[in-house]
Formats: sequence, structure tokens, C-alpha cells
Amino acid sequence: MPEPHARKTRKELKKILAGPDRKKALARIAEIPPERLIGPLFSCFFHRDECIRFRSIAVMGITVTKTAQASMEKARIILRRIMWNLNDESGGIGWGSAEAMGEILYHSPELAREFKNILFSYLDDNGNFLEHEMLQRGLLWGIGTYLKADPAGLDQHPAMILSQFLDSCDPVKRAYALRALKNAECLEKFMEKYRNLEKDFEVVNLFNGWDMIPIRIADMIHDSQAGTGST
Repeated sequence: MPEPHARKTRKELKKILAGPDRKKALARIAEIPPERLIGPLFSCFFHRDECIRFRSIAVMGITVTKTAQASMEKARIILRRIMWNLNDESGGIGWGSAEAMGEILYHSPELAREFKNILFSYLDDNGNFLEHEMLQRGLLWGIGTYLKADPAGLDQHPAMILSQFLDSCDPVKRAYALRALKNAECLEKFMEKYRNLEKDFEVVNLFNGWDMIPIRIADMIHDSQAGTGST
């Protein structure tokens, strides 16, 4: 009996995402119709391997952008699903969702115009603030990814909120906030805070578009590659 279509695609996708060669993997994924990829990509957000998770998030950005080129409404539906995953009423935890939103908006200026403010609202106590500590990590990564495409897209209020994470007791949050402010080209505005990080020798793993690269937070300040993380 043949495997159900979605299950077959999910198995194929996981095998591709586990490959070491980014270019070959993306070429193979490009052969799969975008509508077949969305569900399997969401399932990969829960993968035990951090690298596979980040790769699936990156591919989601590309895939939804292709979807938007054919139908903006279908792309909006995917983003609304991401938003629902981040809603407390969904009954789940939106692993990978904030990162994926950032990836999508990085690739699609059209969708960014519609959804950018929603992405930033997850930072704000007066907005859709994410209380879950791990989801906050994902949000900082997603915002940093979006800002790589639109450095001028960071307003003063969210910039101030991001700067507060430079003092976080969580080294991953410190690193992701630093990356976001670097990508927004406004780190110098928070010199007093980031100067403290010049002696921060905690090592974190940063996604470089296909692999996880260990780097000390102190080295991120001057490393031009430390703001990467999009395909």
C-alpha cells in the first residue's frame, strides 16, 4: 500500500534537510511543489536536532515567498497559522513560529509591509507579548533575521526593548538581541550596554544559513558573519 502523500513528503524533506550541502538541498526542495511542503515544514519545527529545525525554518521563508508570488492570500493564510501557533488559545507552544515569521518577512517585502508590526508586537507588553522564555529566544532570532533585509525597519520603541535583552541572564537571548541590533545597524546607540558584552565569553551556536556555528558573544560584536542566518 503506497504511503500517504504528506507522510512521504515529510520523510523526503527530513532526509534532504539532514544533508550537508545547502545548495544541493535547496535544489531538491525546489522540485517539490510549495503546497506540499508547508505541513511537513511545520512538523520539522519540532525536530530534536537544532540544525534541522533551523534549516526547516529557513526553507519555510523561501517556500512561503514562492507561495506569495502565486497567491498572496495563500501566503497570508500561512502567516495567520503561524500567528495562531503563537497564541495562548492555540493550546500548543509555537516552536519555530516567530523565527519562521522573521524568515518570511526577510524574503518578502510585500508580506513584511503587512505583518512587520505584528512581529514586533510580540516584544511589547502592550501588544502580543510572548511570556514563554524559549519563544522569546525565537522571537529575537526572527526579528534579527527580518532586520537583515530592512535595517531601517526598527523603530525606536522596539529598539529600546531589544536593548534590554543585552542584559539578559540567558546568553542566547543576549546573543540574539545583539545580532538583531547589529542587523539594524543601531548597536552604537546602546554603547554602554554592548560594551559590557565585549567581555562576555559565553559561547552560543548561531545558524549561518545551513549550519550551527559556535561563537563567543564578545566576538559577535566585531564579526561581520555573526549577523547571518538566512538562506
